[in-house]
Amino acid sequence: MADPARARKLADRIKVVVAESLERRVKDPRLGFITVTDTRVTGDLQHATVFYTVLGDESDKASTAAALESAKGRLRSEVGKAVGIRLTPHLEFVLDAVPETAQSIADLLAAAAAQDAEVAALAIGKQHAGDPDPYKHPELDEVDDHDDDDDEDDDDEDEDAPGALSIDGESLDPGSTDDVDDSPISLDGESLDPDAADDGAAERG
Repeated sequence: MADPARARKLADRIKVVVAESLERRVKDPRLGFITVTDTRVTGDLQHATVFYTVLGDESDKASTAAALESAKGRLRSEVGKAVGIRLTPHLEFVLDAVPETAQSIADLLAAAAAQDAEVAALAIGKQHAGDPDPYKHPELDEVDDHDDDDDEDDDDEDEDAPGALSIDGESLDPGSTDDVDDSPISLDGESLDPDAADDGAAERG
């Protein structure tokens, strides 16, 4: 097997020789407006595939293919003289579909762009039927759930907090002891104040 670099160099040389020969030496009227696009050579340098395109319709492509088949021997001789190798590769001509495929893709892209422009024109001045952003955002939902949990914890703390007790309208809140009446307690007109009891005992003595 030959060196890949040598095969590539030979393929490039064959491409040039075939293109020049088709332009200057082949006078077949069936030959249409042909362009040689690429050439591939096998690893053993025995076969060369020449890719080409033809400007025109299917009939032009068919007549050009017939002209190339008829001129294949002469073109191989021209290649043999130009490349100077012991065994001249056999030539095979293949219609290149890459340009047509590329044109089809370009046409599809142009049609899609036209449709997008039409939709954008119709959307001017319109409003969304639903939310402007219909997609869910998990990170925002987690923040909302966290806030809800905090609110529930605050409500639980409020419910657990003990309320202030009262008897007969009097608050028993330890913090409200300053408001309690300090007047002595009496029973049947007798004072229950310990200090007053001591004074009465002294008078009886």
